[in-house]
Amino acid sequence: MIESIRVDDRLIHGQVALVWSKEYGVTHIVVANDAASVNDVQQMTLKMATPSGIKLLIKNVADAIGVFNHPKAQETKMFVLTNTITDALRIVEACDTVKSVNVANVGRFDRSENKVTLNSCLLVNPEEMNSLRKLAEKDIPVFHQVIPSAAKVSVSKLI
Repeated sequence: MIESIRVDDRLIHGQVALVWSKEYGVTHIVVANDAASVNDVQQMTLKMATPSGIKLLIKNVADAIGVFNHPKAQETKMFVLTNTITDALRIVEACDTVKSVNVANVGRFDRSENKVTLNSCLLVNPEEMNSLRKLAEKDIPVFHQVIPSAAKVSVSKLI
């Protein structure tokens, strides 16, 4: 079961590894990212950032969806990381076990034009904004929260 999807353009970093994995009490972190799934150096870095005792799976988005929809996945507490809102939307639309989506840090490395700044952590291009609007319409909590002690802000309010 997917405890939460976090959209974070850094994927796994100290805050995710140490704080969020404990917050959700997960046994598995899944990085659903097409580029990371084929980049050996990035995979090595992600593995080094994963806390001991937590299993890491790095898959492209399509393969990750297959994992999430497998019957055995319903018994596994997973924390999913993507670096785009569009990938998070793909997962939510394909999997009915997603409990929430945290759109945390997006767009700082995106060089596209016409980005909209929703706050200092959320800079979205038109495609990502469209995906964000679709996510906000889903029947699950979709929010922005950088750290667990911060208040959750509904994505609908940010849009």
